[in-house]
Amino acid sequence: MSLFIKWFPPSWIQIKTDGKVLYIDPAYLRTYYARYPKKIEFSRWPDPIDGLPEELEKADVILITHSHKDHCKRVTINRLKRSNTLVIAPETCMKDLGREMNLIRPGEVITFGDIKIEAVEAYNTPKGSSTRKVHRKGRGVGYLLSLKGRTIYHMGDTDFLPEMKELGEIDVALVPIGGTFTMDIREAVKTVLAIQPEMVIPIHYLRSDPQRFKEKVEAKSNIRIAVLQIGESYQLR
Repeated sequence: MSLFIKWFPPSWIQIKTDGKVLYIDPAYLRTYYARYPKKIEFSRWPDPIDGLPEELEKADVILITHSHKDHCKRVTINRLKRSNTLVIAPETCMKDLGREMNLIRPGEVITFGDIKIEAVEAYNTPKGSSTRKVHRKGRGVGYLLSLKGRTIYHMGDTDFLPEMKELGEIDVALVPIGGTFTMDIREAVKTVLAIQPEMVIPIHYLRSDPQRFKEKVEAKSNIRIAVLQIGESYQLR
């Protein structure tokens, strides 16, 4: 069964497989979709900005990496969830999401049918290339998803961490490259070469050029890089 991975900025991922729909970090911020023709806006400032980039399926599972508004936004989650949707997030999101969410910490595992969801560390380091060290250890997570015999790694907002090399085989890595709040292109290339995934989808671009990241990785390895446009899907066979 194929997996379909769709990207929306900054780190919003939709995964579809076998009738199941998962989202990671769905958060509608108008600034990312000003020129996107499919956007749907339900309210505007001064009300909480409520919108979707396009018509999207309701979620079976929603995963949140941390509490920043470009990753964790209650109104967006409410647009995508059903009464029985499983919402998983670290403790820092509880203020926004309430007690309906399922708390997860690095090292913990939650299963949903045949999908295994493991939280891993995600944070800025003193030596990392992020220039604003706003992601402290223990406050956010990344996710390792095991489904249909594949492993997908969403790094969250992070610098390169030594423990990333101990995560095992990774089929798809979703890697932030924007600098400022996360690793920059140079450090992202180092990270990818260290963990050796089968393929990479760059996320959290900010002003960085994903094509430059692609060229640098492909010049040093056989790792495949898929640079997705807003709303574009990649089919993992």
